[in-house]
Amino acid sequence: MWSQCRQHRETERHGESSGQTEACSGHAGDQETDREREPETEPGREGSGLDQRKEELGTCPHQPNNRFIETQSLKKKTLNFQDSWFRQYKWLHYSPSLKGVLCFYCAKYFGDQISSLASKADGAFTKTGFSNWKKALQRFSQHEYCDCHSAAMTTYLHQKQPVSTQLSSQLQKQQQVARNSLFKIVGGMMCLARQGNALKGHDNKEGNFHQLMKYKAEGDEELSSWLQRHKNFTSSKIQNEVLQIVSNTIVCGITQEIDSLPVVQYSLIIDGTQDATGVEQESFCLRFVDKNLQPREEFIGLYQVTSTTGENIARVANDVLIRLNLPLSQLRGQTYDGAANMSGRMQGVQAHLKKEQPLAVYDHCGPHCVNLITQAACVSTLIIRDAMQLVHELGVLFNQSGKFKAIFTAIAKSDQTATHRSLKPLCPTRWTVRTPAMRSVLTQYESVLTGTEEMSQSTTMEMSARASGLHNSFLRGNAILGIILAEDVMAVMEELNISLQQRSQTTSGMLAAVDHVKRSIQAKQSEEHFDWLYSKASPVVTSLNLQPIKMPHVRKPPKRFTGPATSHCHSTAQAYYRMQYFNTLDTAVVQCNERFSQDGLQRLQKLEDVLISGNIDAVVVEYPELNAMALEVHLKMFQANYICTTSSEVADIFREMVPEVRNLFKQVEVLLRLLMVVPASSAEAEQSFSALRRLKTWLRTMMTQTRLNNVAICHVHQEKLDALDRKQICQSLV
Repeated sequence: MWSQCRQHRETERHGESSGQTEACSGHAGDQETDREREPETEPGREGSGLDQRKEELGTCPHQPNNRFIETQSLKKKTLNFQDSWFRQYKWLHYSPSLKGVLCFYCAKYFGDQISSLASKADGAFTKTGFSNWKKALQRFSQHEYCDCHSAAMTTYLHQKQPVSTQLSSQLQKQQQVARNSLFKIVGGMMCLARQGNALKGHDNKEGNFHQLMKYKAEGDEELSSWLQRHKNFTSSKIQNEVLQIVSNTIVCGITQEIDSLPVVQYSLIIDGTQDATGVEQESFCLRFVDKNLQPREEFIGLYQVTSTTGENIARVANDVLIRLNLPLSQLRGQTYDGAANMSGRMQGVQAHLKKEQPLAVYDHCGPHCVNLITQAACVSTLIIRDAMQLVHELGVLFNQSGKFKAIFTAIAKSDQTATHRSLKPLCPTRWTVRTPAMRSVLTQYESVLTGTEEMSQSTTMEMSARASGLHNSFLRGNAILGIILAEDVMAVMEELNISLQQRSQTTSGMLAAVDHVKRSIQAKQSEEHFDWLYSKASPVVTSLNLQPIKMPHVRKPPKRFTGPATSHCHSTAQAYYRMQYFNTLDTAVVQCNERFSQDGLQRLQKLEDVLISGNIDAVVVEYPELNAMALEVHLKMFQANYICTTSSEVADIFREMVPEVRNLFKQVEVLLRLLMVVPASSAEAEQSFSALRRLKTWLRTMMTQTRLNNVAICHVHQEKLDALDRKQICQSLV
């Protein structure tokens, strides 16, 4: 220790003597007070002086206002330190204890370390402090360009940070890279799920997700390196977890929106189908009325059932509602198809749910009712039934035979009088989408005859035989008349079906639409309208040289039924088919009256009568959210200011109200929501079947039920998926 102190003292004396020699030789006549000389220190106290200067230096140069820096007094003038020197020489550091300036970097470097340049360092800027302001600019410039100062600056700039600081900085960088990489991984999964694409194949490396991340890693060294070191974050387990978090977030958002309503009311929509592997999948949807009085129908998932009995499906429905934290006491409607396990009065799903919640009104799906009405009307008349079967068989032949498809397409395109349309078979379950198939045959009837005749001469035995039979059937005039009559009836029913499939459709609107269609059908029951249809068929029969329209042979009834009277016989084919056509229309009207006179619809009709008339019915007392006395008061105030004839008009008025006025009619709004919350159809659940067909194909049959449900929710709710915050998803994952 003593030897080190002695060495330091010799170095300091050498620097002091050289500094004093330079000062005396350069400015001996000025007689100024030069404070470059270092004060003498005792050997034992030198270490403490270094520590003190080290503490004074701090982490950056100290550059106070020049008012706090001592002046230099000469004989005739007093010199002050200039603030501009701090701006020009950033390394200047003022030491209050030395009452002079130091070089911040030289003092740190040569004060803490033993260097070979220590003996050459200027002591005025490293130890004693410089205060000769007369020579300031000269000395500052000389010091800035000296080797000692350059070495000190280089050493300071390349000085390593402490290990703890380096580790902390490196850890932060690694965490940021991990966050960015995870953000991109989650985004890739959400993108593929949104589009309904498979994330992995039989081999993970050949899957869409792996290839997508491989593409995104091109040119991104951080992501590429991170993926190589953390392969588990692209595994199937992580994929399932991310998809689970995303789907749960979407469904929770839907249930939270229901819980935030002024009055919690919702309805349940269920429909089932089989996936590609034959597993029964039940689609569950919720309907509610949002704060803007707009009906909303939201898909909440696909659920596999082990049994399709009404009791089992009702048990699954209860379990789903419990998981979603939706009380069964607030269930106000349920809509299913007409299958016995769903609509049965004793053992159907609606019956089991009504036992627990009697206010859950059951409504048979409106479009399903229209399908049944159309089916009953069409099969009631032989000429319409046979014509529709011919159109269906022609569409099947067109799809199955590539040769017939090529023949017909070439013939149809060469015909300048008609627009070419493909021939399609009739949908076996959707009766109300058959009109386009029949219209394509009507507009290309001549091409159909030519194509089937040419195909019948083919060497393919089966296809040629089928084409020959179809050609002979289409040569009969009854075929063209039957297609015209069928198209006239089904066009009206198809428009009704399309109207009822809208999400915003209400039960009151459904009944109003059905009434309009019934009046339209009844208007067709006139001789003028049938004669107009018959006149459309007759010119086609003549121009195409078809067989005349004939009525079938009618067997005379036995005399024991008719007695001596002569049995009635139609004189012409036109009169006979007029009767058949009227019979079809009568069947459609009767079916409309029967299908749309359900108990649930009658209850809702009573509630709408209360809303329109203002007369309180006994059915109001059954609903706990309705206060009969307050409702009567609110209805009188409402009717005094507004005139409405339907619930839709009431809803339009409420949407335009300011909040202060709307609060005056709270009970009226609750009643209005009750009428709007019951769905008119189960179309929302059936639309999810299309997503199921796209997701679970023959190549994806190994998909688990949980993964299928999660992907289906992401695929159906694409807008909600796009609105999710991926950062929150990543935080939930880790």
